[in-house]
This record gives sequence, C-alpha cells and structure tokens, in this order.
Amino acid sequence: QVQLVESGGGLVQPGGSLRLSCAASGFTFSGYAMSWYRQAPGKEREWVAHITSTGGITNYADSVKGRFTISRDNAKNTGYLEMNSLKPEDTAAYYCKVVRVSTGNSYWGQGTQVTVSS
Repeated sequence: QVQLVESGGGLVQPGGSLRLSCAASGFTFSGYAMSWYRQAPGKEREWVAHITSTGGITNYADSVKGRFTISRDNAKNTGYLEMNSLKPEDTAAYYCKVVRVSTGNSYWGQGTQVTVSS
C-alpha cells in the first residue's frame, strides 16, 4: 500500500520553529520529486516548496523564502520542511506531495496542522 504520512505539526508561538516530516512507504521514494503545500480555511491550497528527486535543486514560494528549508533523506524514505521565524499567516494544514515527473504519477499525504499563535 502506498502511504505518505506527515508529522511534526502543532501549536507554536510567533517567531518559533517547527520541523515537519513526510514518511513514505509502498513505493520508491527516491524516484519522485517532492513538494509541500498548505491550505488555510476558506483559502485555496498554495504551493510552498519543491525539491528534486536527488535533493539537488530546491525552490520556494516568495512568502516563505529565507525562512523555510525543504530537504530529504532518501535512505530513510523521508522528506522534511524546516520552518523558522514563523508568522500567524503561516497557520494552515500542510501537505506533502510526491510526483514521478516522467509519468505524472503522484501521491498526497493527509496533512498535518500548523498553528502559529500567542
């Protein structure tokens, strides 16, 4: 069975840090690029960050550039999103997505909630 399981979300104060994890199983994680998305209530889902299958290239949305870092450890079948200097507007459900670029095959995780509030 194919699974992507996010973890690490929770309540954090403004200016704080959090590290999200995306654990993959049931498929060859190293053969897929990975992205993080987020969605707040009443808003459209937005793209946050992207990393290539080898981890060689990363890209970020302007809203998180300089504060968030996407990474992966293919030996552990796990991807990460390190979030620093968190702001209330970062509050959202965060989702991990993987895609095999050559075929378009993709999978989504079920999300983990991040709440930034004092």
